Amino acid sequence: MLYLIILLPLSFTIPTIFLWTVFEKAGRKGWETMLPFYNLYVFLLIIKKPLWWYALLLIPFLNVFMYMLMLVELAKGFSKYGLGQQFLAVILPYFYFPYLGMKEDEVFVDPDKRPEVKKGMIREWTDAIIFAVVAATIIRTFLLEAYTIPTSSMEKSLLVGDYLFVSKINYGPKVPNTPIAFPFVHHTMPGTTSTKSYLEWIHLPYYRFPGFGTVQHNDAVVFNYPAGDTVSTRFQSNVSYYTLINEYGRERVWSDKRNFGEIVVRPVDKRENYVKRGIGMPGDTLQIINRQVFLNSREAVNPEKLQYQYKVFTDGSSINPRVLDRLNITEGSRGNAPGEFLYVLTTTAKKELEKLPIVKKIEVLNEKPGNWHPEIFPFNNAYKWNRDNFGPLYIPKKDVPINLTAKNIVIYERLIRTYEGNDLQVKDGSIIINGTETNTYTPRMDYYWMMGDNRHNSADSRYWGFVPEDHIVGKAEFVWLSLDQNKSWFSGKIRWSRLFSIVH
Repeated sequence: MLYLIILLPLSFTIPTIFLWTVFEKAGRKGWETMLPFYNLYVFLLIIKKPLWWYALLLIPFLNVFMYMLMLVELAKGFSKYGLGQQFLAVILPYFYFPYLGMKEDEVFVDPDKRPEVKKGMIREWTDAIIFAVVAATIIRTFLLEAYTIPTSSMEKSLLVGDYLFVSKINYGPKVPNTPIAFPFVHHTMPGTTSTKSYLEWIHLPYYRFPGFGTVQHNDAVVFNYPAGDTVSTRFQSNVSYYTLINEYGRERVWSDKRNFGEIVVRPVDKRENYVKRGIGMPGDTLQIINRQVFLNSREAVNPEKLQYQYKVFTDGSSINPRVLDRLNITEGSRGNAPGEFLYVLTTTAKKELEKLPIVKKIEVLNEKPGNWHPEIFPFNNAYKWNRDNFGPLYIPKKDVPINLTAKNIVIYERLIRTYEGNDLQVKDGSIIINGTETNTYTPRMDYYWMMGDNRHNSADSRYWGFVPEDHIVGKAEFVWLSLDQNKSWFSGKIRWSRLFSIVH
């Protein structure tokens, strides 16, 4: 935190250095612009703003907004009240203020001596809207953003219809890869299916500001969907583009626009947002044995509300819906035989159902070891893994070399080629990276393993592999609103007990 307090105000002294001639026109010494921290103090004296503004310059990311206000106030000192003029002052201070300082007919007027400028109603509303958009954009980009839970992959920890606030300063906010975008829209313009809401001609490299910590085991993490780099606008991220390619072939997926829509490539920050639990950290070796996760050969701590799918056998009777509602059992269906039902249950709900006289037996649905499912990462029958029996798998760590073989290259090829931008070729059992034959690769980023709490109904790392560090968005902190989609506004649609609840 001390690092942030020192570094960020220091960064605002750089554009202030360019105010040398402006300081002189305001009656100060030009050399005062050269002294870090002190020049910001003098800046506030010139525009005659209270010194408590200085404290706001110490608050990460709020200080960006405060410094913009200071630049606008300085522009007013040169009677620049036009919206375009103030826009130039904020966006191009390095050029605009030296120009004002060197131009002889530009005179700085002390704030106490300026005539009062009355704004028309349109200008007032325009200023207010711009102020609100800029403030909200800074907040949602660098501090806090709202998300909605659309699927049941994290039930019962997070419910469908939960509205979350996600902290971006826990792990450090990312600089947007696509900084020029339509406000408050993720990747597609409203009312369209494929019109991009962002411009790609300015594309910034990955950079993350320092945060309060790093991702920890069992954190509820929001991240950009790794397999969402390419999507069908017909299916979006509901069905992976790579699944469509495997099932229908590349030629049809790209040419059959009626069934698949446009094929769109998206930068990291414009991929769909997912929320899962951080299960495996960089450097961990993960294995799943009969549904239980092991990390580095030790049983991992399971989330409190972990769920699996079970077969429930009764004497032929159906379970009373009121009992299901009381036990918060929301996913279920009839089985293939009389008295057979399929329910997704927590351990607590399973124990409560077992107490019912009509329930004869409850069996968990468990994929047996060795039963290979081709949709499971790394999609290769050399690794006969499934959702319940998986691994062992090493999760890459930054700057720690990975030993590569002709067999395990299928695990790390997407990391090497797609996430880190290398040229990878495998010829006659030899691995060639960027033209050099090698048997190791050293990652430039950390990688994570994410899984949902609803383990039998979660599209997670078991289906698409590692989550790169540059895809991490933030930590889910609390639920500010929760709406039950199965109920009306007059019959308990708002889940009052979940309002402002902390995400565990």
